[in-house]
Amino acid sequence: MKNIDGQLLKQMIISGTNNLYNHYPEVDSLNVFPVPDGDTGMNMNLTMSSGMKEIQNRNDNDVFAIAVAFSKGLLMGARGNSGVITSQIFRGFAQSLEGKKVMNSLDLAEALVNGSEVAYKAVIRPVEGTILTVIRESSKAMLAHVDHDTSIEKAFAFLLSEAKASLQRTPELLPILKEVGVVDSGGFGLVTIFEGMEKAILGDVIEKSQATVFEERLPQPEFKGEKSSDEFGYCTEFILRLGPDAVKKPFVEKRFTGVLNSHGNSLVVVRDEDIVKVHVHTLEPGSILNYAQNFGEFVTLKIENMTEQHSHLDIGSEEAHKKAEEEKPLKDYALISVSAGEGLNQIFSDIGVDYIVSGGQTMNPSTEDFLTAISKVHARNVYILPNNSNIVMTASQACDVVEGETIARVIPSKTIPQGIVAAMMFNPDLDAEENFKEMKAALKNVVSGSVTYAIKDTDIEGIHVTKGYYMGFRNKSIVVCVKDKIEALYGLVASMVDDNSAILTVIVGEDVSDSEESQLSEVLFEKYPELEIDIKRGQQPVYSFLIGVE
Repeated sequence: MKNIDGQLLKQMIISGTNNLYNHYPEVDSLNVFPVPDGDTGMNMNLTMSSGMKEIQNRNDNDVFAIAVAFSKGLLMGARGNSGVITSQIFRGFAQSLEGKKVMNSLDLAEALVNGSEVAYKAVIRPVEGTILTVIRESSKAMLAHVDHDTSIEKAFAFLLSEAKASLQRTPELLPILKEVGVVDSGGFGLVTIFEGMEKAILGDVIEKSQATVFEERLPQPEFKGEKSSDEFGYCTEFILRLGPDAVKKPFVEKRFTGVLNSHGNSLVVVRDEDIVKVHVHTLEPGSILNYAQNFGEFVTLKIENMTEQHSHLDIGSEEAHKKAEEEKPLKDYALISVSAGEGLNQIFSDIGVDYIVSGGQTMNPSTEDFLTAISKVHARNVYILPNNSNIVMTASQACDVVEGETIARVIPSKTIPQGIVAAMMFNPDLDAEENFKEMKAALKNVVSGSVTYAIKDTDIEGIHVTKGYYMGFRNKSIVVCVKDKIEALYGLVASMVDDNSAILTVIVGEDVSDSEESQLSEVLFEKYPELEIDIKRGQQPVYSFLIGVE
């Protein structure tokens, strides 16, 4: 085969996306820190699925038309750093194909090299030993190896071989990978996509597996703290159009309902022929969506924090509300923050944040989620607080494509404590650029910490980590790993406080009981009388404690 046309490229994308879907839990499991927020696979899967949706029903024979449509879908659906980088790879890929109806092996290699270059430019500080390395090394090797007459089969086989070799070298480039004994998760995800694409070239398009996502997830330790009956904090709603070719076995409503009910509450499932409408409260919205994808495609999709749900209940008035919003004059400023947990949402609301984007460790928001938030706040100047290092790129990408009079800026907060301090620095009397500088500068005054549980045994930075024990992280470095979460907190705080410290903020997670909170409060006030101590109930998942020291 000498050329790839639009329809073959479409099949390659579908096959690559489905292969990633079938293996995304493996990608998740490669996250180097033994923290239960491994979401690289989920982020890449949802990003690719968004792109695939844009081309599934297109009949173009033009490779450029298919590539552009795919790129657009990726851009809007991009989640997390890995998702944004994936979207940028295929953005550059599409740009290189402008004016082409078909592509040969040399065109393919040049497009992938351009994708690599665009992706590198999108990352402020590119790190080697990641997905960036894998795409750069494999595409450049391919470009040097092929010419116009090289068959597509041979060219892609060489690309895949080089990508796999590059992936195996990632631990040599990124010490933490070598220390833990894994390859880069994003690079593994890219190789998985390429493997699926090659299958399509050879005439064997991969279909989605019917495997239940919940059966494939890594086991989570049980929380020891007291839990309330309303712990499932994300209102997840979607309409699913069943597809006859989506799975090998037919949709069984009773089993479908049983799986969702075991991972959430307030479940409503209504089926009308090939349409299934679902409402569920869950801590695992991403996993539920991935499970539902086994059976068809999403017609509509909505994930909201419970505290915001009231603003979205009247679906019938949505259009009227939107029109009224558009007709209102733009206000000068608005703040948008990413948060998960009722208490955290209230904290941000109390300090003046206008809109909460639900998400964090368990479910990263997409580019489209941020664009929706920007449109809703209806302001000339918008500041976004991602509060997670894995969300900064997605927020930045949304700022780059926002339309109209609005100027959106990202305050690159990588933790909740940083986000809180930055939001408190906002001054409506300052101009937009001064506010941006002041809020950004405030991030440097915060030392951030977190306590969470380990999901596997390993050794990191000279500290032995035991599965089920609680780890304390100072910024990104692990400083303590002990059996008790409260002891982990004390050890972590001791490493964070010094003679220059003035304020200690402890945000308590959903797995911490009232008695544990009272105990730690008494100890901290006694041990650090010189500090201003503020203990807040954030009710966040995953992290027992979030700590900020100013």
